[in-house]
Amino acid sequence: MKISIFTPTYNRAYTLGALYESLRKQTCLDFEWIIVDDGSTDNTEELCHRFNSDLFPIHYFKTQNHGKHVAINFGAQKALGEWFFIVDSDDQLPEHSIENIIKESKKISDNKDIAVLCGMRFYKNGERVGGNLNFKEIDCSALDFRYKYHIKGDAAEAIRTTVIKKYPFPVFDDERFCPEAFLFNRIARKYKTHYFNKNVYLCEYLTDGLSAKITKIRMNSWKGTCLCYSELANSSVPFKVKLRSWLNFWRFHACHKPEELYDNLFKIPQWSKIIKPFGYIIHIMDLKIIK
Repeated sequence: MKISIFTPTYNRAYTLGALYESLRKQTCLDFEWIIVDDGSTDNTEELCHRFNSDLFPIHYFKTQNHGKHVAINFGAQKALGEWFFIVDSDDQLPEHSIENIIKESKKISDNKDIAVLCGMRFYKNGERVGGNLNFKEIDCSALDFRYKYHIKGDAAEAIRTTVIKKYPFPVFDDERFCPEAFLFNRIARKYKTHYFNKNVYLCEYLTDGLSAKITKIRMNSWKGTCLCYSELANSSVPFKVKLRSWLNFWRFHACHKPEELYDNLFKIPQWSKIIKPFGYIIHIMDLKIIK
């Protein structure tokens, strides 16, 4: 099996049906669909058991609510495909998506320096997320793609299953979120990504999704958030990116309780503490906004 499509979901029964129909319309069916229900209280479980698996295998798992990053860890361990493709429950795939991903995978099948295949995300109105691009293909690290070539917008990544199993998200008992950038930044330290300018993902950002309330979510999960920012700041990125990362690090570090500093988690250079007061000022502004 070539592709493991992985969908984490929480109370999204009203959108899962559209994703399911888009999978049934794929021109290539060499995939399995793994659904991890992160403790939904709606009719998600009933709906998933009604999905017909005559065209491709469907594996449904229900877990306690621990957050998307924990669901990804779980799903990666269950995956049987060569590539692990995360598709959110409120999104869909254009009909040639899997076919195009498999075509691109054949181009780099012998190149073990490449661990990620990355097509483009488009809005349902036909516009690319982040604007138009002027390249056909490019092989580079995810950090270079964003900070050297300055390409913006979310993309659609399929990760070698053997690789994602080696890079699990950190799990903190009292947190329900860790930025997905944490995963891709860690992978970027060792592997390249094969980017190709084709539409393989149709998305929309719902008002009840993570992106709609991200500041509050990050404040409630400050350890995972700070770990992501500190690792980015300690990577080979431009100085202004390091500076912004440390500013955000101190911004969310301010959310800690006195008894839970966890500073042994982070590699904090002395110079970064100069901007600590500015991070705390932004934290105070955040508190006013989320009220």
